Parts: sequence; structure tokens; C-alpha cells
Amino acid sequence: MALWRRYIASMSDDTLIPASPSEDDYVTQVTTAEPLPLLPEADPIALFETWLKAAVESEPNDANAMTVATVDADGLPDARMVLLKDVGPDGFTFYTNLESAKGRELAANPRAALLFHWKSLRRQVRVRGAVERVSDAEADAYFATRARHSQLGAWASDQSRPLTDRFALEKRVAEAGLRFGLGKVARPPHWSGFRVRPQSIEFWRDRPFRLHERLVFTRAAQGWTTSRLFP
Repeated sequence: MALWRRYIASMSDDTLIPASPSEDDYVTQVTTAEPLPLLPEADPIALFETWLKAAVESEPNDANAMTVATVDADGLPDARMVLLKDVGPDGFTFYTNLESAKGRELAANPRAALLFHWKSLRRQVRVRGAVERVSDAEADAYFATRARHSQLGAWASDQSRPLTDRFALEKRVAEAGLRFGLGKVARPPHWSGFRVRPQSIEFWRDRPFRLHERLVFTRAAQGWTTSRLFP
């Protein structure tokens, strides 16, 4: 224990974790930043699409990456990064192996939380809601747009289950390639998509001195209601 405490103490002097901004740092942010209007209390999907468009133009890669949080049978949270593939009034859609950990967890408890974090913009969006499977037609249409090797990988991978070594995976991809030859690769029955129908969407925007802006949209019978939160 004494060695462990000395190790933790030594880490406090390490520069791996940046120090909190100083007063002067914040003052510089204030004086150099352009004034921002309040976030509009309008359609949250339209606002999200505006933010996503800005992220596509500013993020170095995968502006549509998001964390998907679920819970397992014991109520223990799980989280992983996936890619958003569609967004609209009905919700936020992603695709996966239905027999993966998230697929099994969503089948047992069809509710999820999403988190988008755009570091270059200092913005994030949190989504919470019920989850539903997309239709077979939707899943087929999206699967057809994937690269052929990605399609074969969907057949080859027992996602989230033990893998002996990399060669075993590559062998299964090769076997899937031989199976379909030069023909069309059909969508596996264990591969589809989920749509998160948002019950709440929170927009967060960085502001100096940690006095961030937070705007929450909550779905009600008559449409969306809004509220602002302390940072």
C-alpha cells in the first residue's frame, strides 16, 4: 500500500493529465472568443443536424461517432463507440451484429443513451430513449451500401465472443468470400440496425470558466418542451 500511495503521489506531478486552466487562460478565452447567441429552442433534430454538419467540417475523422450505453442483465452499464448511420424525426440509427453484447442487451432492455462529443467544436449532445429494430428493408438497403469486405466480415465475425487468434478471423472471412464468390453478399440474419427514439436530447456547449450552456429538449404529448440547466 505504501508503494501504491507513492506511485499515486508521483503521478500528481506528471504532465499526462493537463492542469485545469488558470484565471489568465480563461480571460484569454473570453477576450478572443466570438460572442455566441443562445442555443435556439426550436426543433432539436434540426439543431443536431446543424451541429453534425459543422462537426463533419471540423473533426479530423468520424464526426458521426457516438457512444452507445446499455445495461446488462445485472444492471451493469456497458458503453462503446459506434457510427451513426441515419438521423431524422424518428430517431438515431446505427447497425450491428444482433448477437453482440449490445445486441443482446438491447433485446433484453430496449433502452439506450447516446453521446456525441465533438472536441474541435467543444460541443456534445446527449440522447436518451427507447430502442426499436429497424425494418428488414432498411437493414437490407444499408447493408448493400457497405464495402464488400465489410459485408463478408459481418458473416465471419461472432462479435463479442472469444477469438482464438487473428488467423481464425481471417480464415472465416476467406471462407465467406468463397461462399459468395463473385455474387451479391446477402445480409446475415443476425445483422441489423437499431433506432433510438429520443425522449430527451441535451445540447452542451463549452463556455469560459466552466459556465457551460446546456439546453434540454424533452418529448411531450404536444411536441418538444425545453429547459436550460445550470452547468
